[in-house]
This record gives sequence, structure tokens and C-alpha cells, in this order.
Amino acid sequence: MTLWVYRDIDAPAEAVWELLTNPDRWPEWGPTVRHADLVGPRVEPGAIGVVRTFLGVRLPFEITTRDGMRWAWKIAGVPATDHMVEALAPDRCRVGFGVPWPAAPYLAVCRVALRRLESIATHYRVTS
Repeated sequence: MTLWVYRDIDAPAEAVWELLTNPDRWPEWGPTVRHADLVGPRVEPGAIGVVRTFLGVRLPFEITTRDGMRWAWKIAGVPATDHMVEALAPDRCRVGFGVPWPAAPYLAVCRVALRRLESIATHYRVTS
């Protein structure tokens, strides 16, 4: 069972999707991510990498799913966060994070990430 949190953002789905799939941008919106290295060019099933947490711990990850504008990963072999974007209109989208039910407290961190994504994406929209 996966638990989800969502946020509607006044930005194009493609702009938010770029934030979610570009490991160089993950530290900007991910409260627990300080750095990420992805082996290969894209977030695709089977892609692997290493994420450095805010505590400085380096953990291996693997992308397990990619379907349209949704992807999921395992971190250190443990199912972790699902990420999704749904276009609602040309300049509006819904963004969501899902976690396995044992990780329900992590949804609080996901809410912070959603607020950060909104801030970045709406700034991008205004300045681009």
C-alpha cells in the first residue's frame, strides 16, 4: 500500500517533471538530499546511482519504475518514494509523492519538498 501527498502547482507539467528527473536539481527541492549521482543519462528503470543524504550518508539507489510522468526508486534496496506529475492545464499541474505505508512519517518531508518544488517551478515560470 502506498500513501500519497499532492500539490497543485501553477507551472507547466514539463517544467516540474524536469525538476523531478534531473538529479542535479534534487538537492534544491529534496530536504533529505544533498547530492545525487546517476549512472547514465536519464531516470529510467534499471538506472542506478548514489544519493548523499543531509546527514552525509551515501546510499545506492535504483530506479524501479518509469511510466509517463511517474517514477519510483529503491534506496539501499528498500522501496522508497514514488514521484508523479499530472498536467491539469497548459500552465498547471498536480505533483505527488507516494511512500510505502511503513514510511508514512516521511510524508511530512514530502510536503516540504512539494512546497519547494512549487517555489522553484513558479519562479522558473516567471523568469523564463
